[in-house]
Amino acid sequence: MTHDVIISGAGPCGLTLACELRLRGVNVLVIDRLPEPDLTIKAGAINIPTAEAFYRRGLLPQLTAAHEDSMAKFRGGLPKNTGKPRTPPKFAGHFAALWLDSANFDYEDPAFHGRGPAGEIGFVVQQQVEAILGDWADELGVEVQRGVRLTGFDADDSGVTVHAGDRTFRADWLVGSDGGRSAVRKLAGFDFPGTEPEITGHQAIVTMEGQEGLARGWNTTPTGIYAFGPQPGRILTVRFDGPPVDRDAEITVAELEKSIRAVSGVDVRVTGIESATRFTDNARQATTYRIGRVLLAGDAAHVHSPFGGQGLNLSVGDAMNLGWKLAATINGWAPENLLDTYTTERHPLGAWVLDWTRAQIALMRPDGHAQALRAVISELITTKDATTYFAKKISGVWHRYDLPGDHPLIGRSAPDLVLADATALADHLHDGRGLLLDLGGLPAHAEIPADRVNVVSTKCADEPDLPGLLVRPDGVVAWAGGDGLDDALRAWFATSVVSTPNAGR
Repeated sequence: MTHDVIISGAGPCGLTLACELRLRGVNVLVIDRLPEPDLTIKAGAINIPTAEAFYRRGLLPQLTAAHEDSMAKFRGGLPKNTGKPRTPPKFAGHFAALWLDSANFDYEDPAFHGRGPAGEIGFVVQQQVEAILGDWADELGVEVQRGVRLTGFDADDSGVTVHAGDRTFRADWLVGSDGGRSAVRKLAGFDFPGTEPEITGHQAIVTMEGQEGLARGWNTTPTGIYAFGPQPGRILTVRFDGPPVDRDAEITVAELEKSIRAVSGVDVRVTGIESATRFTDNARQATTYRIGRVLLAGDAAHVHSPFGGQGLNLSVGDAMNLGWKLAATINGWAPENLLDTYTTERHPLGAWVLDWTRAQIALMRPDGHAQALRAVISELITTKDATTYFAKKISGVWHRYDLPGDHPLIGRSAPDLVLADATALADHLHDGRGLLLDLGGLPAHAEIPADRVNVVSTKCADEPDLPGLLVRPDGVVAWAGGDGLDDALRAWFATSVVSTPNAGR
């Protein structure tokens, strides 16, 4: 059987991409080398763009339930006290193990406005994300074959033949979302430059004796960094003694115990391991995300240390950006060069994440120069301006693509406007099509293909001067008043309007 798309990798990136393609009728097959979903402890939160992406596809109830479950576990891991209840900060996060104090956030900063219910979601761990996406994929009829390892492929001008041992699959397109050591990336010959690793990190959920000697939260020591909690038994260590000798070797009790003792100086004894992983800080990025009919997404396109919690979110963002563009190409209506904008838009954001994580590693080093700089940043980060700056970066509300147009909304995630019929903007993006929102100031327009763009005419009391919005399927604003609607429709949806002398306002 020939598929439109084969995706190698059934993690958050691969599953998000598969669901985005199925929304638009694309025949997609997902293969993954693991026989079951990986339940190893990984990312511990999602940022606002990720929450918005799932909210716009009708998954808010599932996100909310997962968030509340994680919050309950978070509170269960906090030390008991007799004072007033401790509530996790709205935009919790850290930079280089320097925790942000929510009391210093400027919640009036415009970047946080208009996020809707997604702005309240954050504590959703990677296992929960994958479970939500797995259920959604089942609902949409995505074919997922687990225990199938890609061993090679042959690409030509018309498609790709994928080899998985003695099995063969054929597709028009192949997407590698198969992780940092991507077989697709290596076999296709993508350039993958970057910087070498210098740390060995562990993250685990364990049972221990002597843990009362460990300080909760993030801690800097003369030998590295460690974090204890908030979930019971969760421990993270960072040692600056080079990368792991063998990333694939089984993580033993003795290895974890040695790492915890070396960094914390506390004589703990690990008595059991529930989940554990190693990580390091090599930072690399593919120079392009596409070679012919082979594309990369997620960690296959960029690797970096996990500090700042950007990896999961960057991967979901890749999938949201690529999904509708690849589907438009397959369905035959994509404007010229639409698929090329995937690399153009996502590569700069990936490059920023690499530098964001490199900067944190530089501040974590135990040498005197790094610690002197750390002292300066530690003092600076307690100010309202600096805390808000870091919060905006970590939460992702600053993300913007460089799109034509002068309006400040263009290129940014659309605000979740509450409309006159009591619906929200996100309610009109569930089906994965674009949205032309007419708030009373659009030029007269011709018939717009319904399979590409939903046209909604309504009012919005909160934005009386906004004539309307053109929102791409990934939630990005492509037009927000004035001239340029015709150009934006042609550029993103291969359709147009009939302009009038008083178009826009």
